[in-house]
Amino acid sequence: MRYILAGLVLSSTLVARAWAGQPTQIYGVNLGSWLVLEPWMLPQEWLDMGGESCSNNCSSCIATESSFAKAHPDTVDAKFAQHWDTWFTQDDVNTLKGAGINTVRIPLGYWIVEALVDRSHESYPRGGLGWLKDAGIQAILDHHALPGVQTPGQMFTGNCTTDVQFYTPYNYHRALVWTAVMTTLSHLDPNFGSVFAIEAINEPIMNATLTPNYGTFQKNFVQVMRAVELTLGIFVPSSSLSLSVSASASNNFTAALSATSSATTLPAEVQAALSDARAHHLSSNPMIHCFMDVTWQHDKPSNPADAAIGPQAYDDHLYYSFGGVAADDPESYMISICNLSRIQTDAALGNSPLWFGEWGLPTQFNATDEFLYKWADAQKLAYSKGAGWIFWNFKTEISSLTNGTVLARQWSYLEGLKLGFLTQDPAALHDPNVCGPYMQHL
Repeated sequence: MRYILAGLVLSSTLVARAWAGQPTQIYGVNLGSWLVLEPWMLPQEWLDMGGESCSNNCSSCIATESSFAKAHPDTVDAKFAQHWDTWFTQDDVNTLKGAGINTVRIPLGYWIVEALVDRSHESYPRGGLGWLKDAGIQAILDHHALPGVQTPGQMFTGNCTTDVQFYTPYNYHRALVWTAVMTTLSHLDPNFGSVFAIEAINEPIMNATLTPNYGTFQKNFVQVMRAVELTLGIFVPSSSLSLSVSASASNNFTAALSATSSATTLPAEVQAALSDARAHHLSSNPMIHCFMDVTWQHDKPSNPADAAIGPQAYDDHLYYSFGGVAADDPESYMISICNLSRIQTDAALGNSPLWFGEWGLPTQFNATDEFLYKWADAQKLAYSKGAGWIFWNFKTEISSLTNGTVLARQWSYLEGLKLGFLTQDPAALHDPNVCGPYMQHL
């Protein structure tokens, strides 16, 4: 098996940490459309690669990695290898480092562990990727596209479909094997040296009644990570797990993991995932496991805080442009963001520390440049009251199909820097008192 992430190089030299590996305040960007491609962000490149554009339904044409692989089985690997080499480059790394970015969230598909792909009916690209070596940028590995698809009708799942099958024993198991492999690589491969967190699932279905046994998966996800770490001899704070590895196996990770997978103190599904992960493995502190926060779902969701063993963090995504947050006018946006209470609400439910892993500058109205300066400041101010923020996305395409910079103006961090909406120092604000006029509406 070839690991698509085998060349990922992440140094761990620059950033102060709250837990081992976590920046004290996160100022980050997502590396969206790099390893899980979303054609809306690079429409011209997608067409040039051999993809198609669907007006309203992304399942009706070649609009995802899965449909591309099925349509172009002989060229898919080469096409995506070229994309990986050009979409995110060393120049981008240098620019982000110069702008004070200390964290990247890397969206990944389950197919990055190629042996998990059932080639009888699943098609995805294969190949290798590059680096982030000397940038001093920490990384969150985000399981963005899960086996069986976790959310209907979304490009980011890698397979735009209404047939959601993730919430089944078979696909929960595949996700746990992925977790064991990523945890192992993050500890044993020096190229993964500044991965400090692994996120279990990106944006599950919000209606908790449609995600059966998701709470059990959360607990198993944590136990898989901690069992790998305990096997490696890594101390896990607050862990009640007790594992012992015989002296004969202690200098052989495969043998040690085999012994751990037989531990009767672990749930059967955790044992099975560890056993299946043995074939996939190729300093040290426990990884942070990360979940979307409890308020992401409704209708009596499971609380991921109940799964915690050792350091755990929580992710929230906030896009005003999709509606349902505030009325679609500038003043309502500012009143809402300046009085945001999500951090406090989550903390009361045990979901802390919380970072905002996706946000941007898009709006439901035609925003003026003057407003976008305020909108960027106010969001940064609000999210920095928690563990920090990670902008979506580091860049988008600029082409005739995106009306020049119209898309990038509000979705690209690099373009936001050029236009001045975002400051070169991510901790700085154009106006530290930007929320002053709006706080009276509490």
